[in-house]
Order: sequence, then structure tokens, then C-alpha cells
Amino acid sequence: MLRKFPFRKIIVYLVYILLFSCFQVSFPGTISFHGQIADLTFVFVVLTGYFFGFGDAAVVGIITGLIRDSFASPAVMSLDGTVQVTAGLGILVLFLAGAAGSSFFTQKMHRNLPFAFLAVIFLTFCYKVIGNLLEFFWIKILAGGVYNVTPMSCLTDSIIPQVMLNFLASIPIVFLLKFMGPYRRGGNDKKDDVIKAYGDSSWLRI
Repeated sequence: MLRKFPFRKIIVYLVYILLFSCFQVSFPGTISFHGQIADLTFVFVVLTGYFFGFGDAAVVGIITGLIRDSFASPAVMSLDGTVQVTAGLGILVLFLAGAAGSSFFTQKMHRNLPFAFLAVIFLTFCYKVIGNLLEFFWIKILAGGVYNVTPMSCLTDSIIPQVMLNFLASIPIVFLLKFMGPYRRGGNDKKDDVIKAYGDSSWLRI
């Protein structure tokens, strides 16, 4: 028997992708602290992976990353000193975020709610640390420039504020995904057999 076409799943994901992407681009300073901005799309993709598996997170991450690259692609200084707009970085970051979220103790902890917040906190921390290390490596090592950011200022002005903001942003997003998410309530979406049956594999059947 063929499974019904997942209209609800597609519509809900599209609405949330457009909602978080548009809010992120249109009102970047609404949720900010210490110069950092809550990364709604990052949090959304991580939680999608955590609750609904790799298949959903991969597709959502790629689409959201494409929108991110189209409207808010970061600029970096190239080795010849000119500023270049990056391409594909948002897709890569959000795809990896979704993949990491889908494997963050999901089987061990059965995708329970407290670990969803811990996943956002931990992956945001990793994302910021890796980003700052890459920035240091690019400016100091490859470009031969001056990198004036100390480890302590990096921690207090970049990493900690971003972790706090993303944690706060995760609270309403968790509520939306759990109670108004892409799957009807009634099944136990914490069980990995349900995730495999209705999450990871169903995109392949569209």
C-alpha cells in the first residue's frame, strides 16, 4: 500500500523555512546581545535533525542554507586582499548542523526534550569555536594579517552570547516543532523506529 503524499510535512517545513529565514534577514537585531544575533535557521535545522532524523534535516538544511546564501552570504577577505562573497557556505553549515543534530545522543536518550536544548547549546558552541579558529587561521596564517581577538574576548564577546541567544531561540522553536510540527501528534516521535519510518526515509519516497 502506497503511503499518502506528505502534504502536511512539506507545507509545514516550507512555512517554517520561510518564517525563520525571513525573520533572520529582515529583523537581525531583534534578538541580539553583545554584538551577536540569534541564529534562528541554525537552531531550527539542528532541532529538525534531533526530533525527525537525518533525512528531514538534510533537505531542510540544504534549502534553508540556499536561502541563507542568497540573501545573507558572508563576505571574507581573499588572499590578494580583496573582499569576496562566499558561495555555498550556508548550505554546508546548515547541512552539517542538521546531520550533527540528528546524531546527538538520539538513540541513547530517545530524542527526549531536555537533550534537544543541550544539542542546541553544544552544537552552537562547536560552531562558534570552529568558526573563530577558521577565522584566525585564514587571517593570521594564510593572509598574513593581524588578528587582534584574544581567546578570552572571543569567549565572552562571541561564544557565550551566541550560545545564550540560540538557547533562548530554541525554546519557541521546540514548542513549534513538537506541537505544530510536520507530523501529526498521536504517534511517539521519540522512538527511532518511527523516525525511520516517517522521517528519514519518507523524503526518498516523494
